[in-house]
Amino acid sequence: MNLQGKRAAIVTLGCKVNQYETDAMYGMLKEAGVTMVDPKEAADIYIVNTCSVTNMAERKSRQMLHKAKKMNPDAIVVATGCYVQTGGEKLEKDEAIDLVLGNNQKGNIVDALAEYTENKPGHGSHVIKINQTKEYEDLSIDHTAEHVRAYIKVQDGCNQFCTYCIIPYARGRVRSRNIESVLKEVRALAKKGYKEVVLTGIHLSSYGVDFPEEKKETLLSLIRAVHEIEGIKRIRLG
Repeated sequence: MNLQGKRAAIVTLGCKVNQYETDAMYGMLKEAGVTMVDPKEAADIYIVNTCSVTNMAERKSRQMLHKAKKMNPDAIVVATGCYVQTGGEKLEKDEAIDLVLGNNQKGNIVDALAEYTENKPGHGSHVIKINQTKEYEDLSIDHTAEHVRAYIKVQDGCNQFCTYCIIPYARGRVRSRNIESVLKEVRALAKKGYKEVVLTGIHLSSYGVDFPEEKKETLLSLIRAVHEIEGIKRIRLG
């Protein structure tokens, strides 16, 4: 699929981890030749990065998906994010959704759109069993909406399985990002003038618990390493 000249809009619901992943998809689509537009504008592709932390969040996710299809019935409407992992049959039956992209699959946004367009299935689906993967999806960003602060995703998933919380089922088990990957991204952002980074994750204090003993890192060791990068004046946790 040649995405050159296509117009795409992304709506983000939920946490800063979702926002980071949206920024990563934004960059991949732009690199593929897509013109990124405001969600209120007409587009050929609408992507809704959904949330499922509450019933209200799920309802709002559904509303945004249906609103996108009403704005342009011929557009490709992509549902991605946590609601995709927990929605089950509700998504399969939802005629407003053309393409489903689960967590740990957002890095495939361009290829998934290409496959859907070429095969034109009734309902394209890219959803893995998130609780069975140990792989961290290594996305990256080179810009954010803010000029001096950047949110950096360093961890995904949660092992707690609290009775009231759906997050482990939507995000899977703890998976930590390789420290060199984090530092490479922070260095690149620092060179562009970003002075503050916010380290984010689903269960941030669990960073590194999944690493083998010979490669053991902790949130503290990560903070210390980021602190050494020239140009970074402030580190926050989110």
